Amino acid sequence: MLFPMILLWFAAFMAFALSVFARFLVELFLNSRIAILGSFAGFERSFNHGVAFGITFAPSLQMILIIGALCAVLWMAERGVHTLTEYAGFGLIVGGGLANILDRIGDGTVTDFIQVGSFPVFNIADCCITVGVVLLLWGMIINEWRQ
Repeated sequence: MLFPMILLWFAAFMAFALSVFARFLVELFLNSRIAILGSFAGFERSFNHGVAFGITFAPSLQMILIIGALCAVLWMAERGVHTLTEYAGFGLIVGGGLANILDRIGDGTVTDFIQVGSFPVFNIADCCITVGVVLLLWGMIINEWRQ
């Protein structure tokens, strides 16, 4: 049981560290848009006052919802994780969530910088959270298939 928890916290640490480091680099160097695939994809710094996909609530309610969601994820990880894939998924969600909370503390915004098509601009922490959710869904599908 020790190895899976180490995996969870390692994934959380790596997601957190990579997200914070990327934000640091963006704030230091990204002053104007950098096109990667013309106007379709690139790096463009923007500030997100909301939560997922820019949805906003009153600032105090928003922080309560974010911290509550993170606590719920930790509770679910503690109670219902069975596979290494699920441990890694929960770790990525926790690390990405903590990185976004840290980013939000200073001015109430999250720094986003990855632009793809018409999708809302996002950051590394958002990627980690998304990959974590995909891993959890994959784990659920595999568990259902095995039964």
